[in-house]
Amino acid sequence: MASSNEMAEDRTDWAEDRTVLANERTFAGWMRTGMACVALAIGLKAVFAPFEPTWIPKSVASLFILSAVFIFWAARRQACATLARLNQNTAQAQPVRYITALTIGLSIASLTTGAILWWL
Repeated sequence: MASSNEMAEDRTDWAEDRTVLANERTFAGWMRTGMACVALAIGLKAVFAPFEPTWIPKSVASLFILSAVFIFWAARRQACATLARLNQNTAQAQPVRYITALTIGLSIASLTTGAILWWL
């Protein structure tokens, strides 16, 4: 039979593992929020395309694109800071390089989308 100290350590390890997984879910949620900003930018451009002068809807769409990029990097910063504070026991978190690669990829895709919106 395990001692109460061992059981307490097990519970602490499980709690840290749950926090690691919750951190990944939170990161994914912020990525979705950033992508929603990109979708909103595209929608605004589509809805207000006939609006004159055209730079106004393009500017508003650009604000949402820039907000998305900010959200991506803020989420990365927070996710990496949380991972640095935790010990992984049974659960294996995504490596920081994957989180960074996803952040860079979505940032580039969002900024490219913004550039295309200005070009149209």
